[in-house]
Amino acid sequence: MSWQLRRATIDDLDGIMAIESREFANDAWSSDMMRAELGDNHGYYLVATPLVEPAVVTAYAGLRAPHRSGQADIQTIAVAADARRQGIGRALMHALMVEARDRGASELFLEVRDDNPSAQRMYDSLGFERIAVRPNYYQPDGVDAIVMKLTIPEPKLSPAVGR
Repeated sequence: MSWQLRRATIDDLDGIMAIESREFANDAWSSDMMRAELGDNHGYYLVATPLVEPAVVTAYAGLRAPHRSGQADIQTIAVAADARRQGIGRALMHALMVEARDRGASELFLEVRDDNPSAQRMYDSLGFERIAVRPNYYQPDGVDAIVMKLTIPEPKLSPAVGR
């Protein structure tokens, strides 16, 4: 299947919240919190949708990056269970990294659950480093958060080579 990434709108809220409540059952954001995030000018939220069904939200991710602050935070990222292992999470992360850089950030931070090794592996592979642990951060489960940081790489340009 082919996917497209696009900027999230308030019309995507129900689709986002369906994934949010399934994937983060014990610590899901409320619909009001997500609505506020989607409308905040310091935020940047994307959704992934199948090309053939552009109204169906399959994944989403959000960034908080005030312009020219030098730092940005990944607020959330989730991929529906039936769409995992297809590179959608990685594509969302790359797009958020580009947006953070465009907004003047050179450092990008995130928290990840200590009991989510697959997400940790993805962040490790993207160049994030572990810088701290927040004990019992995720409630009500009491799971630690691993704080990770990425120094956002400068874009690399290379000449097109043809035959």
